[in-house]
Amino acid sequence: MSDWDIALYRKYERERTRAARDLLARIPEFEPTTVFDLGCGPANSTELLAARFPRAALVGLDTSDEMLEVARRRGIASAQFQKQDIAAWRPAEPPDLVFSNAALQFVPDHDEAIVRLLSVLRPGGWLAVQMPNTTQEMSHALMRMIAADGPWAERLVPIAKTRPVISPPEEYYRRLAAHASVFETWQTTYVHPLDGAKGVVEWFEGSALRPFLDPLSKIERSLFLSRYESELAAAYPLQPDGKVLLRYPRLFFVAQKS
Repeated sequence: MSDWDIALYRKYERERTRAARDLLARIPEFEPTTVFDLGCGPANSTELLAARFPRAALVGLDTSDEMLEVARRRGIASAQFQKQDIAAWRPAEPPDLVFSNAALQFVPDHDEAIVRLLSVLRPGGWLAVQMPNTTQEMSHALMRMIAADGPWAERLVPIAKTRPVISPPEEYYRRLAAHASVFETWQTTYVHPLDGAKGVVEWFEGSALRPFLDPLSKIERSLFLSRYESELAAAYPLQPDGKVLLRYPRLFFVAQKS
């Protein structure tokens, strides 16, 4: 996938950061020395980690040059940022905390990758993960429907079939709990008031829509987005104040290595 649309992504940064705050809040008090933020994006989550663990050395990893440029401009003194595919990442030394907010779902076979991430921690270290669990939401079902129904279907249907699918909480428990002294998992559905169907388009145009839009011509992109907005307007009723309510479920877990 090409770099995300930074401007659109950051337009909703406050809303996107809520999950990172909630994940961080479930990590018990301890004093880590080394902390990795996997899929750090523009470092909104790294900034939270720096405030919570001011004496820790932080490393943010991401594959997007644009995101990393924004991250470095934040001027987080305790953090360094590196371009790295987190699917292939192996730390040189066991870290104290591996934190990942809305990134691991993009890793192929992420269920196996999560087991590996727990294994690389030092004993007593923490793995903290949040992943959007939106496959069944109308916002994402409509993306797949439109991808399959148009002149672009041959190009977009294979992309639709590769969209991340999150396992049930029981699966992460089965894989991780035996190797953890503490394992907690939960799901939260955030409800974001947005400016009509157009606001929902903007939310996803900077992120989840990008794989569908990248293979299209300029005219095709305009047509795809127009159809998507029209279907969203039918699926998300307007509230009295003109807003629509975007449901956004997210799956969380924290695990302490035995």
